[in-house]
Amino acid sequence: MITSLLVANRGEIACRVFRTCRELGIRTVAVHSDADENALHARVADAAVRLPGAAPADTYLRGDLIVKAAVAAGADAVHPGYGFLSENAGFARAVLDAGLVWIGPPPEAIEAMASKTRARELMGMPSLQEVTEADLPVLVKAAAGGGGRGMRVVRRLADLEASLAAARAEAASAFGDGEVFVEPYVEGGRHVEVQILADTHGTVWVLGTRDCSLQRRHQKVIEEAPAPGLPETLTEELHTLAVRAARAVDYVGAGTVEFLVAGDKPHFLEMNTRLQVEHPVTEAVFGIDLVALQIRVAEGHALETDPPRARGHAVEARLYAEDPATGWTPQTGTLHRLSVPSAVRLDTGHEDGDEIGVHYDPMLAKAVAHAPTRAEAVRKLAGALERAAIHGPLTNRDLLVRSLRHEEFVTARMDTGFYDRHLAHLTDPAPDPYAPLAAALADTHARSRFGGWRNLPSQPQVKRYAMAGREHEVRYRHTRTGLEADGVRVVHADARLVVLEVDGVQRKYEVESYGDQVYVNATALTALPRFPDPAAQHAPGTLLAPMPGTVVKVAEGLTAGAAVRAGEPLLWLEAMKMQHKIAAPHTGTLTALHAAPGTQVEVGALLAVVEVSQEDQ
Repeated sequence: MITSLLVANRGEIACRVFRTCRELGIRTVAVHSDADENALHARVADAAVRLPGAAPADTYLRGDLIVKAAVAAGADAVHPGYGFLSENAGFARAVLDAGLVWIGPPPEAIEAMASKTRARELMGMPSLQEVTEADLPVLVKAAAGGGGRGMRVVRRLADLEASLAAARAEAASAFGDGEVFVEPYVEGGRHVEVQILADTHGTVWVLGTRDCSLQRRHQKVIEEAPAPGLPETLTEELHTLAVRAARAVDYVGAGTVEFLVAGDKPHFLEMNTRLQVEHPVTEAVFGIDLVALQIRVAEGHALETDPPRARGHAVEARLYAEDPATGWTPQTGTLHRLSVPSAVRLDTGHEDGDEIGVHYDPMLAKAVAHAPTRAEAVRKLAGALERAAIHGPLTNRDLLVRSLRHEEFVTARMDTGFYDRHLAHLTDPAPDPYAPLAAALADTHARSRFGGWRNLPSQPQVKRYAMAGREHEVRYRHTRTGLEADGVRVVHADARLVVLEVDGVQRKYEVESYGDQVYVNATALTALPRFPDPAAQHAPGTLLAPMPGTVVKVAEGLTAGAAVRAGEPLLWLEAMKMQHKIAAPHTGTLTALHAAPGTQVEVGALLAVVEVSQEDQ
């Protein structure tokens, strides 16, 4: 009987496992890097152990330190979560050799499936050994791990070597294993997976399908269960293949078999020998707790002969601190507030006031809606995200809401190319035009006890805000009857709530301010000084670091004075285990280069300057 459990992970999944442990009466142990000393997962555990010595990005890959931490804390068992060492057979063996219970499949099963090259061979689908023009497009993929790291789509043979090198570097950084392989890239397919759960007594449950087709950088963004619109015969085939994969390696515990479905033909991708990020949608549909079942199976208990019946539909959206409009660049800073309506489930590893740093994945939370039908679940989730208060780094919230309401998604006609086709439209800003006025009125009330009314007519008050990349100027007056703005009746205004009437319709605006950052309902603004400092302006062509990170590569032969073309890659930054390309903003001459491999940069740091060529002026 397990009485104390260590989670060899961080953030949201550690908090998720701890929640079930508390319900089961199991004591919890967290491990943390120096960067995570005050992270939520370390704060909520019954005990926490610092992992010494390693760099923050590598800390959770130190299996030896984690096993020592479990023994020192008196834990009976180790749960690996997802990512990091969750599919590392050597780590699983080390846990078992220390006399601890491993909450996962046998090391032999992990070895057979954790390497995607070996898994494909086991399923009769070997990877490409040599790539020719006829094979294009192809996908370069990390043999270990997942989450979109170490993956590149290659459409030109000339790009293959560079893609292989970049994928190896990313895979080695994220998983400690730089092995990659190449497989055919299926255009226009759907990403469909099957959840399984197996015990030590020979029972294998199939817990339905999930569709995870909406992805960025090959990492899932929106997932749902069951996968909509699959023919019954295809669903049965997927279930059969999943059970075959589990039995082929004597699988035990929770696992997921992933497929790319093109038409009615499934293409095996991989088997993930761990809990998936998207497991909550399966839990919602089947009314189960997969973590509790993982623990029960690890204790040697038998599953019932048949799994519970599926009921309704569930949809999950991953909320990331990132800017989808600028290459999905991660965002950092203080998360002042994260509040989502209670109608949906929220799994998160953050609380208000937490700092979102550069070392780890930028996922803030997962929001999950369950309802009797797919249409109701989708509507419920979109509405909850739209009403959520998310104050801090820029997030993908607006993208999620628009994606959920896009006709292609609503009618279940999406595939893995969804964002390739629709990203520009989905990220086209459409902020509330009255948000700056509401912000200005709230600020005026907060700064003035008496409201600023004058007996004689005066010049209008003027405030400036940046909103969705543009500057907006707001003008309003104090009168005998209150605040006035052109074309708008101010019904109510205080420091937190503004009510405006436009064309006979009254609308409420909730306002929160944190320094010069202002949030009006779901719109983020930045208060600007009335008279900007000219010295603070950057010349056209100035390239600033979009995030804190490390310069890992500069384009070969690139030096000051070189001619560059618009869109040409100049250098690459690594942040949150991903490499981010910094490209020339226009054709011209590189007049300054302030970056070199290994350089640590903060957000806003000057990287390079490209002066526009004379013919383009």
